[in-house]
Amino acid sequence: MADRGVDLSALPKEVRDQLAELDLELSEGDITQKGYEKKKAKLLASYIQHLPSKTNSSSAPGPSTSSASKHHRAHRSGGARDERYRSDIHTEAVQAALAKHKEEKMALPMPTKRRSAFVQSPIDTCTPPDTSSASEDEGSLRRKAALSAVLAQSLQSPDYWINRSVQSSSTSSSASSTLSHGEPKTQPQPQLQPAASVLADVLAFTRIENSVPPDVTSSTPQERGSRVDLPPAVRGMSRGQSRSSMLDTADGVPVSSRVSTKIQQLLNTLKRPKRPPLSEFFVDDSEEIVEVPQPDPNTPKPEGRQIIPVKGEPLGVVSNWPPALQAALARWGATQAKSPALTALDITGKPLYTLTYGKLWSRSLKLAYTLLNKLGTKTEPVLQPGDRVALVYPNSDPGMFWVAFYGCLLAEVIPVPIEVPLSRQDAGSQQIGFLLGSCGVSLALTSEVCLKGLPKTPNGEIIQFKGWPRMKWVVTDTKYLTKPSKDWQPHIPTANTDTAYIEYKASKEGTVMGVAVSKISMLTHCQALSQACGYCEGETLVNVLDCKKDMGMWHGVLTSVMNRIHTITVPYAVMKACPMSWVQRVHIHKGSVSSCDAFLNVFQSHGLKPEVICPCATSPEALTVAIRRPGARGAPLPARAILSMGGLSHGVIRVNTEDKNSALTVQDVGHIMPGALMCIVKPDGSPQLCKTDEIGEIVINSRAGGTMYYGLPGVTKNTFEVIPVNQAGAPIGEIPFTRTGLLGFVGPGSLVFVVGKIEGLLMVSGRRHNADDLVATALAVEPVKTVYRGRIAVFSVTVFYDERIVIVAEQRPDASEEDSFQWMSRVLQAIDSIHQVGLYCLALVPANTLPKTPLGGIHICETKQNFLEGNLHPCNILMCPHTCVTNLPKPRQKQPVDVGPASMLVGNLVAGKRIAQAIGRELGVVEDQDLIRKHQFLSEALQFRAQTDPDHVLYVLLNAKGVAVCTATCAQLHKRAEKITATLMERGGLNTGDNVVLLYPPGIDLIAAFYGCLYAGVIPVTVRPPHPQNLAATLPTVRMIIDVSKAACILTTQPLMRILRSREAAASVNVKTWPTIIDTDDLPRKRPPHIYKPPTAEMLAYLDFSVSTTGMLTGVKMSHAAVSTLCRSIKLQCELYSSRQIAICLDPYCGLGFVLWCLSSVYSGHQSILIPPLELESSLPVWLSTLSQYKIRDTFCSYSVMELCTKGLGTQTEMLKARGLNLSCVRSCVVIAEERPRLTLTQSFSKLFKDLGLSPRAVSTAFGSRVNLAICLQGTAGPDPSTVYVDMKSLRHDRVRLVERGAPQSLPLMESGTILPGVRVIIVNPETRGPLGDSHLGEIWVSSAHSASGYYTIYGEESLQADHFNTRLSFGEPHTLWARTGYLGFIKRTELLDASGDRHDALFVVGSLDETLELRGLRYHPIDIETSVSRAHRSIAESAVFTWTNLLVVVAELSGSEQEALDLVPLVTNVVLEEHHLIVGVVVIVDPGVIPINSRGEKQRMHLRDSFLADQLDPIYVAYNM
Repeated sequence: MADRGVDLSALPKEVRDQLAELDLELSEGDITQKGYEKKKAKLLASYIQHLPSKTNSSSAPGPSTSSASKHHRAHRSGGARDERYRSDIHTEAVQAALAKHKEEKMALPMPTKRRSAFVQSPIDTCTPPDTSSASEDEGSLRRKAALSAVLAQSLQSPDYWINRSVQSSSTSSSASSTLSHGEPKTQPQPQLQPAASVLADVLAFTRIENSVPPDVTSSTPQERGSRVDLPPAVRGMSRGQSRSSMLDTADGVPVSSRVSTKIQQLLNTLKRPKRPPLSEFFVDDSEEIVEVPQPDPNTPKPEGRQIIPVKGEPLGVVSNWPPALQAALARWGATQAKSPALTALDITGKPLYTLTYGKLWSRSLKLAYTLLNKLGTKTEPVLQPGDRVALVYPNSDPGMFWVAFYGCLLAEVIPVPIEVPLSRQDAGSQQIGFLLGSCGVSLALTSEVCLKGLPKTPNGEIIQFKGWPRMKWVVTDTKYLTKPSKDWQPHIPTANTDTAYIEYKASKEGTVMGVAVSKISMLTHCQALSQACGYCEGETLVNVLDCKKDMGMWHGVLTSVMNRIHTITVPYAVMKACPMSWVQRVHIHKGSVSSCDAFLNVFQSHGLKPEVICPCATSPEALTVAIRRPGARGAPLPARAILSMGGLSHGVIRVNTEDKNSALTVQDVGHIMPGALMCIVKPDGSPQLCKTDEIGEIVINSRAGGTMYYGLPGVTKNTFEVIPVNQAGAPIGEIPFTRTGLLGFVGPGSLVFVVGKIEGLLMVSGRRHNADDLVATALAVEPVKTVYRGRIAVFSVTVFYDERIVIVAEQRPDASEEDSFQWMSRVLQAIDSIHQVGLYCLALVPANTLPKTPLGGIHICETKQNFLEGNLHPCNILMCPHTCVTNLPKPRQKQPVDVGPASMLVGNLVAGKRIAQAIGRELGVVEDQDLIRKHQFLSEALQFRAQTDPDHVLYVLLNAKGVAVCTATCAQLHKRAEKITATLMERGGLNTGDNVVLLYPPGIDLIAAFYGCLYAGVIPVTVRPPHPQNLAATLPTVRMIIDVSKAACILTTQPLMRILRSREAAASVNVKTWPTIIDTDDLPRKRPPHIYKPPTAEMLAYLDFSVSTTGMLTGVKMSHAAVSTLCRSIKLQCELYSSRQIAICLDPYCGLGFVLWCLSSVYSGHQSILIPPLELESSLPVWLSTLSQYKIRDTFCSYSVMELCTKGLGTQTEMLKARGLNLSCVRSCVVIAEERPRLTLTQSFSKLFKDLGLSPRAVSTAFGSRVNLAICLQGTAGPDPSTVYVDMKSLRHDRVRLVERGAPQSLPLMESGTILPGVRVIIVNPETRGPLGDSHLGEIWVSSAHSASGYYTIYGEESLQADHFNTRLSFGEPHTLWARTGYLGFIKRTELLDASGDRHDALFVVGSLDETLELRGLRYHPIDIETSVSRAHRSIAESAVFTWTNLLVVVAELSGSEQEALDLVPLVTNVVLEEHHLIVGVVVIVDPGVIPINSRGEKQRMHLRDSFLADQLDPIYVAYNM
């Protein structure tokens, strides 16, 4: 490391540390060679008189190559990255691929991130503390700095984007996306500037055009070079050209999907569609869904002959080889006691201690004696021979480990070396627990120092690690060991098939298993390694690997002792601080080492001979598979193969000829081990022998391999007892082979080539890609500015029936947003060009946050787990589902309706389908003239009651404490209404039929004012008062209704009158133009001269204004006849009489809520207990305690009330029970709404309050719409509401197919309540207006005497009104007049009987027609997608979806911390793709409460869409999944 002339050891420690850090930066490519020399000269200036101006060539390149030099072998194994791809060819390929796109500018909208999120402090405070024993993985230490230099020249700063146009052959599926390129920009690219001005630059240098975003679903590919800009509304994106991905179907031929034909067959053959049997469901229906790509005829196929097993050279017989490894140690301990066995280096690279063979032998003996005789008692020893013992020693103390390992062998207990657990939540500690459990380990050996460092409980005991069995800890330091008695000798049997030790191995899924190595395997492996490597007695070996497993153990602990070699161990921490240290050791001790190309290039000038580099292939199961033998001087150089990546992805070996960018250079790993037999078999399915030009898994038969996964016989059979079969499927022999997990082939001269590991294999659309190759490509894209220490993880996740590739990298603390985004887009480009595969997701996480393996590498499995669970917390993310999801089903093309309606009707009847219609029971005829008079007009009904039963209490209003603050008897209400009428006539100057706005909080004043208006002959319009704390948002709606209804006067209370005229109100509306405002708080005692009586019942009674979920303000006209019919219908359905009491917790301003609050009691005479929903905010239990206190049988509430109770009181049921709350009296609890019943909410409400006596049958729903305020209402007499499960795939095609509960893709729907008396409902095709069969989804049309008589609009758009209110069917029953509800639903005849004894027809509401999303030709209901999204992650509080030019936009409210925001993006994309087969175009993460919800608890999706497009959401993050 040092320059000649500087004695490093003489320098102060902090300078040495800084130098080590510098070397590390250079080795990682974090600084250039020039910068390195400059900084180093500056550091050493004060300690040296004369530093040569040019650093001596002997030491300068050293550190930069530590990347290649670090490992003891070239082949990858044990979590380390492989070298083979870091050749210049790969780097050049990446350059070339990127250069192609250099002239194109970045055409991707950059994600928008809120500045507050992820604010990064200056770099020095921001670099995360290095917590693990090693912050970067071993592999990253070996990454080539050379890359950065080459890349720095060739990649200045092109922003380009993916150029991926999938060549569609004539057979290609609709999903292959053709992407249009934006035209190249002409402006120069600005240099990077401080973050503050970056956005301004982006905007200044891009052309902003307000044109439409890409249509991702249209079938006309755009012209190349056409430019598609995103509207400037969406802030902060670099508004370059956006991509548009086209979905083409076969030239306009209608694609009839297989789903609908299946249903068609089913319906044609059965009289009534029955539910399919359960078994059908749980068969995966992917064939029906997935677009299966046609096989490409040009796919390369293997053409060679079947491979013949390859034999290694025979294992030589040497006379003095010991009968067992322990015997070798005994021999050297006795005869060569002074000979050095092990030298350990300290953290600075200086020798710490040397263990001689004599010491090693005597200490191991002591330990063996102690283990067998000193733990437990004579009669009950703790350990028996054959027991398993964990060895827990840090890498920095190899001496203790050696003693423990050999001590165990001498005591004949089985050592299981594991890593030191650093914390209770260590990555993979649970899996280590699985290993210890499966091996039955209950005792751990460790050193005193290590024991002190383990995490402890407050009382000093070692904590119970997650997933571990209970452990006893034994310290093995010499001072605690007992000298064996004179007569005690260890038992050293000749090596047999008993297990000698267990080496741990992590599988691709992250499970850690123990590979058992028998005594004979251990010995034979040492002999084979000695023969292959030519080890001689007394040599020196430098080991830089982990001595607890793998090569580091096989060479550095076992074979070395067998051959009396002196091993020098360089701990990982030294390598990290000073990558040169081990080369210096080799130089001082003249040892032997092994490594590869890049390393050779650098060190050849220092006398390194090419023939001494020996790459090898290893696997935990088969131990060493092949190794290149050390060659003689001038021997032929190693073989290389330049393979085509395309061929490799199809598992075929093809020499790369045409496209040198997608070539892979592989070196051989020499010949197979002595005494072994090798085949290549197909990696999946039965172990069939491969052809000679086919890539397959290497399987080995050898005495020197592992014997089993300890304690796991099932898995063992599939790995250690494989019998290869030939093409015909016949076994090729008796002998079992072991799967190595390595993918490769046999080249000329029986040389073995390895191209990857099964673990790193990603199978995407039937092609194989290697994770390490993808990492190499990503690393070649100039990661210096962006990626922290080269830490990149690649894995695949299964989404929508295929593997999808995910790349996660750690981002440097000082990397700018622009750099990171640019790097990500370039990686996509490079991987697409070189590997011909699309990335699904690319994420950057803060430095040092990925879970680590014990040596500091990235724990891939844990990373994948975090990604899928939403615990990765990325700081940047890019999803590209549009390019890589190519198996979506074909878009549905709607068939032209050329069949006549009548023939459809006949067709339905022939097919045995009922016409979907249902009728409520008869209203009956009112005989008595007295009753007719009483009930013709509500105003007369009130007068009648005031005369006949003046003291009967009609209304009781409760406050938050449950106290009655106001009551009204029939007479009181009548008198109060009269006072209001007198005032109106005096002060209002009104004419009959004028509109009067009632602006009151929920209460009895509102009811009195309503009847006051009826008495005066004016038309009341109830309006929700503005919220005093939020006037800016609520007052404009009030103003709008007042203006639209042309109100002549406003009736209100004094406090509200003050608000209307206040300064605050003036800020949002013009307060000078209010109509006359009359406050009704202190009215004079006057009676009106007369009470108005309408001439006919068709006259208007009141106007009902409401804002729909799509944000439309509509007012409907209710006539006196409609009002009295509606009240009568409700009275019959709910059996309401004067003696009854009901409780209402609803908003009284529109719809059925208003009818129940103001009208129903006056008509039926029952007592209504009114609880304003606002009171629940200050006292949640008030509604439920009222039900209990008054023993209410029937209650009406809204979803918002039910949700408040479920969320707020769910945990307090015990306390409420103790207070004596009892709901067993409740017979019906009806939720009033204009939407699909919220099944999960009603079910959880029922379950939660079941303990308080609530009957599970009590909760039901009602359904009303603008055209008819009450269509369904669960009464007292009808059957219980039924629930069905429908197939969501069919529903998207407007078909209804019932399935069993729990079937995949099933959606539970609950009946919306029994149809009211006097109401007829029919399901109609909204396009053809013809009636539908009961297996179709269609619009609900209603015919009833209480439908509204039309919309109240300013201009009186009669056409609109006629269309919705007085419509006729196009055939079938042309005389009936129907009203269109605007809701989609279906009718099913159930097995239940209704009151008249007929089978009950249930109406199921699915959703509003205006809100449905038409995507890919299918009909989606937002609530279904939102339900999936809300389930995706625990931090999603609420979500809403809408479309924006054929892109699906998902807005999710984040309830957790902002660092979780980006975790939601992939999870939301995954769940929508999996469950709805849709690609999400934009994911917007916002704060809780941003999604607007109206008073009825319904989401206002259109308001949200407007806010999104106007950029008013202040999102935390916006991700464009382009």
